[in-house]
Formats: sequence, structure tokens, C-alpha cells
Amino acid sequence: MPEGDTVHRSAERLRVLVGQRLTVEAVHPRARATGVAERLDGRCLEAVEAHGKNLLLRFEGGRVLRSHLGMSGSWRTMEADAPVRGAPWLVLTGERAKAVLRGGAVLETSARRVSALGPDILAPEFDSDAVVANLRHVDQRRMIGEALLDQRAVAGIGNIWRGEALWHARISPWRRFADLDDGELLAVLRQAASLMTESRDGAPPPREVYRRRGRPCRRCGELLLSAKQGEAARTIYWCPACQAGEGPGKA
Repeated sequence: MPEGDTVHRSAERLRVLVGQRLTVEAVHPRARATGVAERLDGRCLEAVEAHGKNLLLRFEGGRVLRSHLGMSGSWRTMEADAPVRGAPWLVLTGERAKAVLRGGAVLETSARRVSALGPDILAPEFDSDAVVANLRHVDQRRMIGEALLDQRAVAGIGNIWRGEALWHARISPWRRFADLDDGELLAVLRQAASLMTESRDGAPPPREVYRRRGRPCRRCGELLLSAKQGEAARTIYWCPACQAGEGPGKA
């Protein structure tokens, strides 16, 4: 699933359309059924924003397009006269450029669901201390590895960067909130923000644990483990030796 760094990069690419009056076409049948194209066609795009895993395209007249890419959706920009193949969900065409959306779990003209999300991990004004304070109000029996995926607490972190941030902070994904002090929570959040900022702005940093099960930890040499975690059963990767705390064993 595209995480916050990928969504922010997509937002930056889409800003080439800002200030242009767009032709909006829904090609895929599921996208046509949303009625999005008819409500936005011919309007001027005023701004493009990213919040967590959501893209918000703000059009004149107060219309907002919310796009969530789901597991495999993607936005691509190209020249305005470039041919479009297949049946993408949405095509936005301006005078100088075109944007094409393929796939995506959500396409709607409302941003109200974003108000229920936590702060964006990549926001310039991200306040890690405030997020830690908010996290103290959730169930303190929750495991940190599971809670980092809760977009209501902090938006943008996905399966890749939760594992990488925890490894860099030397925190086991299986430790519960009640057993973590504020300094440890801050360390994880700051690692996530740093890694994702680096990925957003350039080449992604090396993957230390993600999809490296059975390979040696680059820090201590111990073999890395993986297991399903939480109700969603997402796979978490970690080092049993240099990430403090017990794990469930091999998956």
C-alpha cells in the first residue's frame, strides 16, 4: 500500500495542474459510478494537498476530490496530448499537462473523513510531543507495532515504515504502550518522520528489516523474524536481539 511518502510525492507531481481549468473524465466503470467526473469537469484546480495516505485536490467553488490509493493505486502525470491506454479510473487534462489515476480504494468529492485522522507524520508543523500525548489516551495494552498503523493516531505510516522506524529506534513491535516511556515513543515517531522525509525527498533509505526475514540484522547479525500482528494480520519484521522486548517467535 502506498504510504505517506509516496502520496506526498504524488501531490508534488500533480501540482503541475494547479491554476488550470481541467477536463475530468472517469474511464473505469467503477469510477464513472461515483459521479466525480461530472461534478469536477471544467473547474479550475486551486491546490493539491496530502494528508497521510490521502490526496486532496481542491477545485474552485469549494469542491474537493479525495483520492486514497488503497493497496496498489497510482497517479501519473504526462504531457497534455499523451495517449492514455486501458481504462484508468480518472483522467485530468489541462492545457499543459495530464494526470492519470489507475486503481485506488476511494474516490469521492468530500474531505470530511480526513478530519478524523491524526496529524500527518510529514507535515511541516508535525508536533511529535502532541502525538505522544494523544497516544496516551488510547488503550495502553495495544502493541506499538499495531498502533503505528492506526491512522486516527498518526497519519501516513504504513507497514514498511513502522517496521523500519521501530528497528532504528531499537524498540520491539511487540511492546505495549504501558511499557514504553514518552522518550521511547518520541524516538519511534521521529525515526518514522526522518525516514519518510528522506524517501519523499529523494531515494528511499535502505530497508533494514522489511521483507528481510531470515537474513542477518545489519546491526547485530541476528537473523530477522516476521509474524502477523493485530486484527488486520499485517506482517511485521524485526530483530529479536537488538530490538528490546519479547516477540511471538517465527511466523
